[in-house]
Amino acid sequence: MTSEVSDMIKALRDGTMTLDQVAQRFRERTWPRRRRKPPASYLEMAARAQEDPEPYVPGSFDDVSAAFHRGELSRDEYRVLSEAVAESKRAEDRRLEEQGGPSYAPRCSRAE
Repeated sequence: MTSEVSDMIKALRDGTMTLDQVAQRFRERTWPRRRRKPPASYLEMAARAQEDPEPYVPGSFDDVSAAFHRGELSRDEYRVLSEAVAESKRAEDRRLEEQGGPSYAPRCSRAE
C-alpha cells in the first residue's frame, strides 16, 4: 500500500527529492495521531505491554519506521526525518493550545 509518505521516501531513494526537501515536506504536513490516552498507572502500563500492537496507519510515521527497518533509509536519514515529524507534531500541539483545543502533548506539572 502506498501513501504520500512512502512516495516521498521512494523519491528520496530514486534521487528525485533530496533529504532536505523530504524533511521540509514532513515538517509542513499534518501527521495522523494515535488517540489513545496515556496509561494513568504502572498497572495500566503493564497491562498495555501485554496487548497486541496498534494497527498500521497508512501515511503515518509507521511508513517511515517501516522504510528504515526494510533498509530503505540510513540511520542518518531516519534521524533527520524523525526530527522533522516531531517538529511538525510539536507545531500542531502549539497551534491547538493557542486555539484552546486539546493538545496531544503530555501535560507535566511542576512543583514551584
